[in-house]
Amino acid sequence: MSTSSTQSRGINRRFNSLQSNGHGSREGSFPRKGVVTHNEAYLYALRVAYLTYLLQPRARRTQHVPAPPTPVHRSSTSVNDLMKDFSLIRDSKSTRFPHGFMSELERRLTGVLMGREKKLEYNDATVKRTFAAFFNAFTEQSFKKRMEKDRRVEDLVLIFFSNATKELQKGKPAGDDSWKLMADRHLALFVRLISLVLKDHDWARDRPELASRLATLESKLLAHDQDLSSTPTRNGPSAGTTVEVVIPLSYEVKDMPLVQVVARIFGLTNTQVQSDINKYKPVWTEKAALQDLKSYQTYLNLNSKKTLRSDDFHFDEAYDSWRKGEDHDLSQMMLAIIQSSPELAKSTPGSNLPKFNRQMSSPESGDGLYPENTGRVADLSERSSYVIDQPVDMSALSSGSQSPVSSNDDENPFTFIPPDPRAFYRFILAEALTYDLNDSSLQSSEPTADAPAVKLFSKQSTELLNELGLRWRIHPVSRMVLSLDVVREKYIDQEEEYTLDTLDAFFNFIKAQAPESKKNQGTMNSLLHDRTKWIVTDTALYQQILSALHEALMRDLYNIMQQCYEPKPPNIGPIMYVLKTHIYDDSSFSKSQEELDAFSGALHEGLQQKAHDKYRSYLEKHVPQEQQSWEFFHVIELGKAATTLAQKIQKRYKKNPEIMGVNPLTALVETILPLYAEDARDIVLRILDLAQASGEEVPIEDGFALYGELVDIRRVYAEVLPKVPFPFPIEASLAEFVWRWIRETESSINDWVDQAIKQDQFRVRTDNPQQIPTEEQRHSVSVMDIFSSFNQIIDRVVQLNWDDDLQYAKFMTALAKVVGAGIARYCDTVEQRFTKEMDRLSPEQEAAASQTKQEKWLQLAKDTWNNKDKIEPFQFFPESFVKLNNIDFAAHQLDKLEHEVNVDACAAVIQSHALPVAQRQKKTNNYVFTIKIVEAEDLKACDMNGSSDPYVVLGDEYQKRLAKTRIVYRNLNPRWDESVDIITQGPLNIIATVWDWDAMGDHDCVGRASLKLDPSHFGDFLPREYWLDLDSQGRILLRVSMEGERDDIQFYFGKAFRTLKRTERDMTRIITDKLSAYIHHCLSRRTLRNLTSKGITISTVSNYFNRNRPPQTTQAPSEAEITNALKPLFAYFDDNFAIMNQTLTSTAMVMVMTRLWKEVLVTVEGLLVPPLSDKPSAQRQLSQQELDIVFKWLQYLFDFFHAVDDETGEANGVPLGVLRSPKYFDITTLNFFYFESTDALIRTSERMASATAARQQSQRNRLSAPAALASPAFGGAAGLMGGLPSTRRSKSIMLSRNLGTMKKAKEEKWKEAQADPNDDMILRILRMRPEAERYLKDRSRQRERLAANAAADIIVKQSLMAGGGRMTSNLPRR
Repeated sequence: MSTSSTQSRGINRRFNSLQSNGHGSREGSFPRKGVVTHNEAYLYALRVAYLTYLLQPRARRTQHVPAPPTPVHRSSTSVNDLMKDFSLIRDSKSTRFPHGFMSELERRLTGVLMGREKKLEYNDATVKRTFAAFFNAFTEQSFKKRMEKDRRVEDLVLIFFSNATKELQKGKPAGDDSWKLMADRHLALFVRLISLVLKDHDWARDRPELASRLATLESKLLAHDQDLSSTPTRNGPSAGTTVEVVIPLSYEVKDMPLVQVVARIFGLTNTQVQSDINKYKPVWTEKAALQDLKSYQTYLNLNSKKTLRSDDFHFDEAYDSWRKGEDHDLSQMMLAIIQSSPELAKSTPGSNLPKFNRQMSSPESGDGLYPENTGRVADLSERSSYVIDQPVDMSALSSGSQSPVSSNDDENPFTFIPPDPRAFYRFILAEALTYDLNDSSLQSSEPTADAPAVKLFSKQSTELLNELGLRWRIHPVSRMVLSLDVVREKYIDQEEEYTLDTLDAFFNFIKAQAPESKKNQGTMNSLLHDRTKWIVTDTALYQQILSALHEALMRDLYNIMQQCYEPKPPNIGPIMYVLKTHIYDDSSFSKSQEELDAFSGALHEGLQQKAHDKYRSYLEKHVPQEQQSWEFFHVIELGKAATTLAQKIQKRYKKNPEIMGVNPLTALVETILPLYAEDARDIVLRILDLAQASGEEVPIEDGFALYGELVDIRRVYAEVLPKVPFPFPIEASLAEFVWRWIRETESSINDWVDQAIKQDQFRVRTDNPQQIPTEEQRHSVSVMDIFSSFNQIIDRVVQLNWDDDLQYAKFMTALAKVVGAGIARYCDTVEQRFTKEMDRLSPEQEAAASQTKQEKWLQLAKDTWNNKDKIEPFQFFPESFVKLNNIDFAAHQLDKLEHEVNVDACAAVIQSHALPVAQRQKKTNNYVFTIKIVEAEDLKACDMNGSSDPYVVLGDEYQKRLAKTRIVYRNLNPRWDESVDIITQGPLNIIATVWDWDAMGDHDCVGRASLKLDPSHFGDFLPREYWLDLDSQGRILLRVSMEGERDDIQFYFGKAFRTLKRTERDMTRIITDKLSAYIHHCLSRRTLRNLTSKGITISTVSNYFNRNRPPQTTQAPSEAEITNALKPLFAYFDDNFAIMNQTLTSTAMVMVMTRLWKEVLVTVEGLLVPPLSDKPSAQRQLSQQELDIVFKWLQYLFDFFHAVDDETGEANGVPLGVLRSPKYFDITTLNFFYFESTDALIRTSERMASATAARQQSQRNRLSAPAALASPAFGGAAGLMGGLPSTRRSKSIMLSRNLGTMKKAKEEKWKEAQADPNDDMILRILRMRPEAERYLKDRSRQRERLAANAAADIIVKQSLMAGGGRMTSNLPRR
C-alpha cells in the first residue's frame, strides 16, 4: 500500500476565518453610538404613530341644518372676462392642449355620464345633465375636428358654459337667477376635470402655465368657497341647508392603525398602549410636533450636530441638494400640522403664516424609501399625515422669534425625535422585520423564475418605518443602509428565518424602483445610484456591510464546498448569485486580489483534504485488510468508485467548472487519482507476487478488465492533469496477460479450425436445394467460422485500446502469426479432402482394376485397333467446388483483415523502435526455402503404351515426405509448376523422386535427384534454377528461392496470402487436369493428320509402300471441318462449365477458365515446337497447312474463352488481358519465324543475343540482376555451379502480403515479359533443325558465361554495400 494513502496529507493550513469545522458564528464588529433600550424605542415609535393619528385628515359626516333662505350673490365677473387670461396668450403653445387630449377627455366624460367617476361631486344628476348636453356638442364631428386642430382652452370652456346655461335655464321661471350660480359651479367642475386629465397623463409637467391658469380659473369660479358636492349645491337652498361636520377624535387605540402596528411589533396589548397614550397625551401634541420642526429647522440653520452638516457629505453640491429638499419637506410638514390644527395658526401673527410660493418648487423636493408601499408628500391618500402638496414659503415660521433653542448638544430638545435617530430607527426596523418574518398571517411574495417566495416587511410596518424616517428626518439612503445592516446582522447571527433568499430579496427590495410619483422616482434613483449624494456615514457603513456579508458568504461557500463530494451536496447557486449580483457588482465593494487568491488557495486545500478523506473511505470499503484476499476485482471496484465520483463532479459543475478560481474536479482528480494509481500499482504487484508464490495464475479476463478500468482512469487523469505523468505503468505491468492470451489462442487455433471443418458439409448455403445460389451463398460455413474467430481474437486486443504503440504492434504481429497458422491448417486440411475427392477412381477404372494381365493386354490391343483413347468425362462433386470457393473467400477476408489491422503501420512502428543492426543480438533464424518443381524432360517410359504418368515427391534426408505434385498423364516431358515452402534453420538435403502413377499395383520409380539447400548460398535472397539429372534417365528443373522467416507482421500476412493462393492454384490445377486430357486428345497431331489425310484408306497404305512415287496433292480441309474438329472439345467444355457454374463463384469460374486457357496454350505450343533445350528434338515441324489449322484452332478457342454475347456485345468469359498473355504473344510470333531458313533463324538469334548482352551491360550499374539469366532450358555449368541468381523474386512472401501487392507483382511480371523479348522461341524452332545442333551448344555456353559474369557483378556490389569492400558471411536482415 502506498504511503500517500495510508497517511494523512496534513492539509491543516487555514485562514483564521475558515478554521471552524461547523457552521460557526458570523459575528462582525460594528460599534454603535449608544445602547437603545426596548422601552425607549417603543415610546418614540408610539409617539410618532400617535402623531400620525392626530394629523390624519378628519372624518366628516353630513348634517342638515334648517335655515332661512338667503339671497344669492353672484359675482359680476362674466365668463368672457375670466377667459381673458387665456385669450391674451392664445398663440402660446404652452397654453394649448397636448395632442391626444381630446380623446382622453371624451373617455373621461363618458365615465362621468356612466357613473364610473370616483369623485363624488360628479355623481349629482344635475351635473350629469349639463355634462351630457356638452357631450352632445363635443362629439359633433366638425367641432371635434376643429378642437383637435386648434386645441385652445377658451373654445372648449365657452362651449361648455353655453350648453350648461341652456340646460340649467330649462324649467326656471322668469326672474329666478339661481341657475347662474349653478352654471359657474358646473363650469368649475368641468375645469377641474380638465386638470385631472392633464395630471393623470403627466401633461401638466410639460405645460405648467396651462395647469396654473386652469387652477386660477377654477378658484375664481368657486365664489364663496362652496363645496361642489354639498347638498345645498345639489338641491339649492329652498329646502334648508346641509353641512358637513368634522367628527371629533376618539383617542382610542382601535382607531389608530399605526399605533396598533407599534403594539404588535413590541409585543404589547392595546390596553397597555392605551395607557401610555393617555399618560403622554398632554405632551405628544401637534404643537410639540410643530415645535420639533421649528427646532430642527433652527439647528439646520445653525449647522448643528443635531442635523446633517456639510461635513457629513462627500461634496458640497450633495449637501446643497439635500438642504434644498429638506427645506421643502419641512415647509410641507409644518403646513400639514397647521391645516390639521388651525388654532396653531392663531398663535402666530398673520404675516408669519405659510404662504404658497411657486418659486420654491424643486424636482428634488420629495422623500420616500419604500416607494411601492408607502405614502409620499405628493400622495393625497388617507395614509399620509399631511395632505398639502403646494409649494409654500415657511420663512415666516422661523423659530427665531419663538422659544430659544438650547445650545447643549447632549440634551434632546425634541419631543418626537429621539436623541440618536439612526440608532432608534435601526432598532425599531430590526424589531419590525423580526415580527413580520415570524408572522404566519403575512403572505409570501409570488415565486418567479428568478426568485423564490419570500416574506419581508408588511404594508403596515412599511408605513410605520416610513413615518419614522420622515418625522426623524433620516436620510433616505440612511434608511436603506440601516435596513440592510439589520439584515446583515441577523444573517450573520444565523437566525433561522434569515436565509440567503431573505438576503437576496432584501437587496432586490431596496433596489426596486416602482414609485407612483415619477418626480420622486427620479429623486430616489438619483440617491440610490449616485453615491456622491450619500452621506459619509452611510458610505462607510455600506462598505462595512458588504465586506461583512462577503466574509460571511465566503465562509458559507467554503463550508458548502466542503460537502461538494457528497451524494447530495447543498446548492451553491444562491450564494454565488448573491455574491455576483449584490456584492461584486456593487461599486462600493472593494477586495484585494491577494485576499481572493488566499481564499482560493484555502478552498483548494480544503477540497484536496476532503478528496483525500473520500478516497480513504472508498479504500476501506472496496479493498479488504488481508492481502491474501486481494483480487483484481477490488482494484476495479476502487477505480470505478473514483471515476464515478469524478464523472458526477464533472457533470455537476459542467456549466461552471470553477468556483472562485477553484475547480472541484481538478482538486478531486489530482488528489485521488495519483493515490489510486500508486495503490493500484502496489496491489496489482502484490497480487501477482502472491499468485506466483502459490503457483497459480490470475485469470486473463481479470487482467483485461483491470486494464480497461485503469485506462479510463488514466484518460480522466490526462484530461485534468495533462502535464503530469500517470504514476502507474499500466502496459508494462499488464502486458503479460495479453501474451498469455495470445499463447493460449495459438495453442487452440488448430482445434478451432478442425472443429469448423468437422462441422461443415461444404454445401452452398441455400434454403432450397433447387434454388440457384447467389455469390454470397457459394461458400460454406467453415471459412466463415474461422474468420469470425480471427476477427474476434483481433478485436479482443483492439478493444483493449492498448496505449503502447510498440507493444500493440507486437501483439498484432503475434496474432498475425496465429492467423497464418490457422489459415495454413485450414488450407492443408481442405486441400487434402479436395485431393482425395479428385483422385478417386472412375467406374471404368475400378472395373479395369479387377482384370487380369492378359485381359488388360487384349483390351489395350482392341482400343489401339479401334483408334480409341481412354478419355472419360470426370464427375465433379459440388463439395469440391465449394472448397475452392472457400479458399477464394478466405483470400478476400484475409485482405480485408489486413487492412483493418493496418499492417504497414504496425510494421513501421516496430521498425522505428528497432535497434541498429550492429547492436542487435544474434539469434537462430528460420529460413523459408520456396521450391518450385517446374518440369522434367526425357523421362523413362514405364507404361505399356510407351509413356508414363509422372508425379514428383520431395523428401528430406531422413525420408520425411515434404511435398507431392499432381499427376501429369501420358507425358515424358511433363510440366508441373508447383511450389512448396520448406522451413529450416540450417543446411538441408532434399531428394526429388519422380514416380509413375499406375491405376493398379504399385507405382514405378522413374528416377531420383538430390539438392543441398544451404542458407549461406542464398545470402542475396535471389532465386536460382537447378537442372538435376535423374539417376535413370532424363532430368528435372527446380527453381529455388530463400527468404528469412522473420517475426514481422507483413511477413506473416504475406505467408498466409501465399498459402491461400498456392492452395487455390493447386486446387484449380487439379480441376483443370481432369479436363486437360481431353484437351490434349482434341488438340493433338493425330487430329491434325485426320484433318489433312481424311482418315486411313487402302490407297494411303499402298502409298506408304510406294515411297518412290511422287506424293498426290491433298485437298485442304474446309472451315466447317476445322470447326467440327473442335466441336467435341467445345461440347466437353460446355458440359463441364455448366456443372461448375452451378457451384463455383464467378471469380473461381474465371480462374478455372484461365487455367484451362493456359493448358490450351501449352498444348498448342507443344504442337508447334518442342520444349526448350540444348539438344536436338525428334519432333517434326508442321506443314503450312497444319500450321494454319493450329492458328485457326487458337482463334476459335480464343473467342470461345472470351465468350462475347452476340446480342449485348458483353464479354462473359476470361478477360482480354488474361487471354493475351505473354505465352499467347510468343505463340503468335511463331508464324513469323516458323518457316524461315536455319541460317536466317541463327542470324536473328545472334542479333537478339547481342541486344540482350547490351541490356545486361547497361543494367550492371544497378543492384538488380540482368534479365533472362540461367534459362531453364540449359543445365550444364549454369546448373552445376549452384544456380546463378535470376533477375527477380516474383513469388516473394513480402510481395504476397495482400491482394493488392500480388496483383501489382503480376502486372509487373507481364510488363517485363513483354518488354524483354528473347530468342527462346527461335531456339525451340532450331531444335527441329538437325543442322542447328552445333549452334544450340554454342549458344548454351554463351548464356552460361553471361550469367556467371552478371552473378559475379552482383555479389561484388552487394559485398561493397554491406561491408565497405570486405566480403561478409552475415545474412542481411530484411
